[in-house]
Order: sequence, then C-alpha cells, then structure tokens
Amino acid sequence: MSVARITTVSANSKTSFEDAIKEGIDRSNKTLRNVTGAWVKEQKVEINDGAVVAWHVVLEVTFILEG
Repeated sequence: MSVARITTVSANSKTSFEDAIKEGIDRSNKTLRNVTGAWVKEQKVEINDGAVVAWHVVLEVTFILEG
C-alpha cells in the first residue's frame, strides 16, 4: 500500500507553457522524492505592449510518501 501527497507549484517561462511546465517539474524533482505526476491547474500569460512576455502555470504535483 502507498500513500501519496499533492503539493502546489507555481512556475513561469519567457518562452512557452511547455517550458514553464518543464521548469516546474524539474524543480519539484530537486526537492521532492518519488514524483509520479502533475496536473496543470492554471495557465496564464503576462502581456506587455500587446505581446506575450511570460507564461505562468500552477501545477498540482503528486509524490509518494516514504515509510
């Protein structure tokens, strides 16, 4: 039997949503062990002078608890 926990991670990128997701997952793997998945809960963009300048995501990251 295993027990999982979910934590919220916010990440951003200057290039794309895909890159923001990758950054969030990469950072989660540096801090959390046994990461098994993530759900993109929220996406938004930052606009400056009519152009998108940043992509932001909020992830719900799932990881298995040890013990």
